[in-house]
Amino acid sequence: MNHINNIADMTEAILQLVSSEGYLPMNLADMMQVMTLEPGDFGLLSEAVDLLCGAGELVTTKHGKIASAASVGRITGTYRATSHNYGFFSPDNGGEDMFIAVENSLGAMNGDRVQARRIKSDSRGAEGEITLIIERAQTELIGSFHIDELRERLPRKNRHTKKGARLPNPPTKLIAYVTPDDPKLRMRVNIPPSMKGGAHDGDKVLVKITRYPESDRLGRFGDAAGKVLRVFGDAESKGANYESILYANRIRTEFGDDARTEAKQVAALPIVPDGRLDLRDKIIFTIDGADAKDFDDAISVERRDDGYLLGVHIADVSYYVKQGGALDNEAFERGMSVYFADKVVPMLPEELSCGSCSLNRDSDKYALSALISLDSDGGIVEVSLHESIISSKMRGVYSEMNSLIAEPDGEFRDKYSFLFPDTLPLLLEVYEKLKRRSDARGSLDLETAESDFILDKDGMPVDVVLRERGAAERMIEQFMLCANEAVASWLNTMGIPCVYRIHEEPSPEKIQNFSMFAYNLGLDITPLRRRKILPGAYREVMAEAREKGLDSVLTTVMLRSLMKARYSPVASPHFGLGCELYCHFTSPIRRYPDLAVHRIIRALLQGKLDIDKMESFAERAADKSNENELRVMNAEREIEDLYKILWLEGHVGEEFDAVISSVTSFGFFVELANTCEGLVPIGSLDGYFDYDVKSLTLTCGRTIYHLGDRVRVRLVSCDRVTRKADFEVVE
Repeated sequence: MNHINNIADMTEAILQLVSSEGYLPMNLADMMQVMTLEPGDFGLLSEAVDLLCGAGELVTTKHGKIASAASVGRITGTYRATSHNYGFFSPDNGGEDMFIAVENSLGAMNGDRVQARRIKSDSRGAEGEITLIIERAQTELIGSFHIDELRERLPRKNRHTKKGARLPNPPTKLIAYVTPDDPKLRMRVNIPPSMKGGAHDGDKVLVKITRYPESDRLGRFGDAAGKVLRVFGDAESKGANYESILYANRIRTEFGDDARTEAKQVAALPIVPDGRLDLRDKIIFTIDGADAKDFDDAISVERRDDGYLLGVHIADVSYYVKQGGALDNEAFERGMSVYFADKVVPMLPEELSCGSCSLNRDSDKYALSALISLDSDGGIVEVSLHESIISSKMRGVYSEMNSLIAEPDGEFRDKYSFLFPDTLPLLLEVYEKLKRRSDARGSLDLETAESDFILDKDGMPVDVVLRERGAAERMIEQFMLCANEAVASWLNTMGIPCVYRIHEEPSPEKIQNFSMFAYNLGLDITPLRRRKILPGAYREVMAEAREKGLDSVLTTVMLRSLMKARYSPVASPHFGLGCELYCHFTSPIRRYPDLAVHRIIRALLQGKLDIDKMESFAERAADKSNENELRVMNAEREIEDLYKILWLEGHVGEEFDAVISSVTSFGFFVELANTCEGLVPIGSLDGYFDYDVKSLTLTCGRTIYHLGDRVRVRLVSCDRVTRKADFEVVE
């Protein structure tokens, strides 16, 4: 007889049995016999079966027999809820998604790991039901705290009175509950009196879920139960909403004691040129926004007989932030700095981000310098990387540089006099060469309208305006792109690990959808029918759209058709930029993947590179950076939406010119000239409108709403909690 004395070995033995050829469902007693287990192993066998059933690997049939989940059509995956009475099941194996009606959801919440089975399929797709909730995605939620008065039912004996007598008022009691901010969480969370955590009616709170809801066969959700862990403040206040967004996206606002102590220590280190390339006599300078405080990058340019020498000098953050230290651990978890309208949550403490690391004017600073030799057409000939010491000669400002480029003899001539007569013309010359090469290889223009906020003394938005982007911004962008590409190619040629920035080609289905939309706009889609789709094909279609004034709408659809760029330790092309290799090298103060690349380069330059160790580090840094990027982007978007809603609240009832930015089955979204957005609900439109998913239109008779149409709308309402606005069409 076999004796198994631990749960891991028992679960492995069970899985081997149920997956073996010819296995038929059997009860526990039969399993004991087939596995030739000792009588004392029955308890462990039962425990292991329960564990595997809970994990979705096994099921117990109605006759009490054990079978593999797959053998009875049960599959595991993730439940994706919507704000409506349904959701979708996405299987782990990458198969077809299944529609899940609320009555078949078993009370699953958005993101839960679940087991499901298919119940029917038709031309519209597959429909299923959730059979098991394996793991809850959310143990906490954020929402609004409410206290309501509830009248209790009178006991039956007190309901009957003498004729003409008044019934006594039934007693009342106060009930407390939380409504989640997330519209996909269609429930409320009851809060027992002892679990209110000091919350008051109308507060924004963080709740720990102590009991999850269930749905009945009619699709009605029961209530969950929970405990208030934190009170953010009045749910209508800007501060409470701001703080709750940071918490929901795991944005750290405070540094740990160890990190602060280490930052103070390394910030006090003296700057000495020993062993570094001394570039302090070179004309090196920064150009950034007027409100910038951390300066990652500086540039220099020289003319050579056979072309140019472009210098891109990046703050040597890796000198101060040592791998495995408290600062490094903090930066690794944060991933990148987070930028809001009036605040920055930095990746590194200010002693470093705005002090020792920052390339401030007239200060000796450590840098990693990429000296890039370009030919007369702007092509990269070679790059050399150096630990350097520099001193920035100028703190350039984008807006001033744009004025200077437009009017060289204008008001900023004296301030930037050292750029004349040679440096500014040379900068523009190199920029034009780089831009021409970028365009020639099909690099996509992924620039979209971005907003800036004008705030009052209390930090409330008084206006939302388009962010200006001129020649100076585009010039610096080209120089940084050039450096990032050159460094990635250099590391790859040397066979050195790297955290690459990659961008895969769009899928055939996405290309087809984009092609059909462009075709419906009357554009020539011949470039998109080629066997090999290059970014240049998109550029050709976008160029025609620009000529016809359709570029804004088509840009939105194009971006949806593209894959998302990501970090990877494996070298792969960047489709959007049209280059074979690319990495992020130029922003180590505010992005961890850049810091990781710097650390690898410095180890190589110092002869201390451990290939195996750095390969493992690059993989971990890439995975964590992808995770952090999603968090940070979501937080920045939600905060931006909050500021936009705060501004819109002062304009309810006003009319605006807008463009239809998205069309759905429940209405269409409009975007104002300043990028504020909102929904025109289909119920607010006169008539019955049909939605066409292929052409992205809503049609009622001769009235058709297309993506990109210009409409006149009136702002009807705003919701600060959900950060949503509703509009109506003005006839």
